[in-house]
Amino acid sequence: QVQLVESGGGLVQAGGSLRLSCAASGRTFSDYNMGWFRQAPGKEREFVSHITWNGRSTYYVDSVKGRFTIARDNAKNTVYLQMNSLKPEDTAVYYCAATPVVASTNPLLYNSWGQGAQVTVSS
Repeated sequence: QVQLVESGGGLVQAGGSLRLSCAASGRTFSDYNMGWFRQAPGKEREFVSHITWNGRSTYYVDSVKGRFTIARDNAKNTVYLQMNSLKPEDTAVYYCAATPVVASTNPLLYNSWGQGAQVTVSS
């Protein structure tokens, strides 16, 4: 498994932006497709976005399309989530995850998870 550490969370007003980073170590980063998930209080963990190992293919949940952008830098072993036009309903703990199999919206296919980064959007 690969070890993952998120950073970049915080408090922002509605309409603002944040960029989350997820640094990987321990394994060859480019062997993994990467995903971002989030979990709001009292809710189940929700898929946000994923990116293939080479960065050529990305996918987003409908609620963030046009506002969030996922990217990766394999030379830096890091995946990013740029979040623009943030809304209060984006408030959640955001997790990055790695999967050695197909990039997916299913969290069960991911075998490595970060500790999470809190994102709070005030209205």
